[in-house]
Amino acid sequence: MLRNNQAFPDDENGNVLWRMHQQGDNLAKAREIDFSVIFSNKEMALKFAVHLLCNNQKVSFSPYEEHETMPWQVQAHPILTPTHENIGNYEEWLAQSAAALGGCNDGWGCFAQQ
Repeated sequence: MLRNNQAFPDDENGNVLWRMHQQGDNLAKAREIDFSVIFSNKEMALKFAVHLLCNNQKVSFSPYEEHETMPWQVQAHPILTPTHENIGNYEEWLAQSAAALGGCNDGWGCFAQQ
Protein backbone atom coordinates (compact mmCIF):
# COMPACT_ATOMS: atom_id res chain seq x y z
CA MET A 1 0.00 0.00 0.00
CA LEU A 2 1.45 3.35 -1.01
CA ARG A 3 1.37 6.14 1.52
CA ASN A 4 -0.59 9.25 0.54
CA ASN A 5 1.63 12.07 1.83
CA GLN A 6 -1.26 14.55 1.64
CA ALA A 7 -3.38 12.54 4.07
CA PHE A 8 -0.43 11.16 6.05
CA PRO A 9 2.43 13.71 6.10
CA ASP A 10 5.86 12.61 7.27
CA ASP A 11 5.57 13.79 10.88
CA GLU A 12 4.53 12.27 14.20
CA ASN A 13 0.79 12.66 13.67
CA GLY A 14 1.01 11.55 10.05
CA ASN A 15 2.94 8.44 11.10
CA VAL A 16 0.37 7.54 13.76
CA LEU A 17 -2.52 8.05 11.36
CA TRP A 18 -0.74 5.99 8.69
CA ARG A 19 -0.26 3.10 11.14
CA MET A 20 -3.93 3.32 12.12
CA HIS A 21 -4.92 3.23 8.45
CA GLN A 22 -2.66 0.24 7.76
CA GLN A 23 -4.25 -1.62 10.68
CA GLY A 24 -7.70 -1.20 9.12
CA ASP A 25 -9.01 1.73 11.16
CA ASN A 26 -11.77 3.58 9.31
CA LEU A 27 -10.37 7.10 9.63
CA ALA A 28 -13.51 8.55 8.02
CA LYS A 29 -15.46 7.79 11.21
CA ALA A 30 -15.57 10.45 13.90
CA ARG A 31 -14.79 9.24 17.40
CA GLU A 32 -13.74 10.51 20.83
CA ILE A 33 -10.05 11.32 20.77
CA ASP A 34 -8.13 11.73 24.04
CA PHE A 35 -5.62 14.60 24.02
CA SER A 36 -3.29 14.86 27.03
CA VAL A 37 -1.86 18.10 28.42
CA ILE A 38 0.49 17.91 31.40
CA PHE A 39 1.36 20.46 34.09
CA SER A 40 3.89 20.95 36.85
CA ASN A 41 1.32 21.91 39.47
CA LYS A 42 -2.20 20.95 40.34
CA GLU A 43 -3.62 24.48 40.45
CA MET A 44 -2.59 25.30 36.88
CA ALA A 45 -3.92 21.97 35.64
CA LEU A 46 -7.27 22.63 37.30
CA LYS A 47 -7.41 26.15 35.80
CA PHE A 48 -6.82 24.63 32.39
CA ALA A 49 -9.52 22.02 32.95
CA VAL A 50 -11.98 24.77 33.88
CA HIS A 51 -10.93 26.72 30.75
CA LEU A 52 -11.74 23.66 28.63
CA LEU A 53 -15.07 23.15 30.39
CA CYS A 54 -15.96 26.80 29.74
CA ASN A 55 -15.26 26.08 26.06
CA ASN A 56 -17.73 23.17 26.08
CA GLN A 57 -15.06 20.47 26.11
CA LYS A 58 -15.35 17.13 27.89
CA VAL A 59 -12.37 16.81 30.25
CA SER A 60 -10.76 14.52 32.79
CA PHE A 61 -8.11 15.33 35.38
CA SER A 62 -5.65 13.05 37.15
CA PRO A 63 -2.19 12.70 38.63
CA TYR A 64 0.36 11.71 35.99
CA GLU A 65 3.00 9.43 37.46
CA GLU A 66 4.92 8.90 34.19
CA HIS A 67 6.45 12.39 34.24
CA GLU A 68 8.41 13.45 37.31
CA THR A 69 8.40 17.24 36.70
CA MET A 70 4.90 17.43 35.12
CA PRO A 71 2.84 15.23 37.48
CA TRP A 72 -0.66 16.50 36.59
CA GLN A 73 -2.65 15.60 33.50
CA VAL A 74 -5.74 17.07 31.91
CA GLN A 75 -7.30 15.19 29.06
CA ALA A 76 -9.68 16.73 26.55
CA HIS A 77 -12.06 14.33 24.81
CA PRO A 78 -13.49 15.96 21.66
CA ILE A 79 -15.39 14.03 19.02
CA LEU A 80 -13.37 14.43 15.80
CA THR A 81 -12.72 12.71 12.53
CA PRO A 82 -9.04 11.73 12.90
CA THR A 83 -7.48 13.63 10.02
CA HIS A 84 -4.03 15.17 10.11
CA GLU A 85 -5.59 18.63 9.89
CA ASN A 86 -8.14 18.05 12.68
CA ILE A 87 -5.57 16.52 15.03
CA GLY A 88 -3.02 19.27 14.33
CA ASN A 89 -5.53 22.10 14.74
CA TYR A 90 -6.81 20.74 18.03
CA GLU A 91 -3.29 20.18 19.36
CA GLU A 92 -2.37 23.73 18.38
CA TRP A 93 -5.43 25.14 20.15
CA LEU A 94 -4.59 23.13 23.29
CA ALA A 95 -0.94 24.21 23.22
CA GLN A 96 -1.85 27.88 22.87
CA SER A 97 -4.45 27.62 25.63
CA ALA A 98 -2.13 25.75 28.01
CA ALA A 99 1.06 27.76 27.45
CA ALA A 100 0.15 30.62 29.81
CA LEU A 101 -0.46 28.06 32.56
CA GLY A 102 2.78 26.18 31.99
CA GLY A 103 1.16 23.17 30.34
CA CYS A 104 2.38 21.21 27.34
CA ASN A 105 0.80 18.67 25.02
CA ASP A 106 1.64 15.05 25.73
CA GLY A 107 0.05 13.15 22.88
CA TRP A 108 -3.29 11.77 21.82
CA GLY A 109 -5.00 8.47 21.28
CA CYS A 110 -8.30 6.87 20.36
CA PHE A 111 -10.00 3.53 19.79
CA ALA A 112 -10.04 2.07 16.31
CA GLN A 113 -13.25 2.15 14.29
CA GLN A 114 -14.23 -0.40 11.66
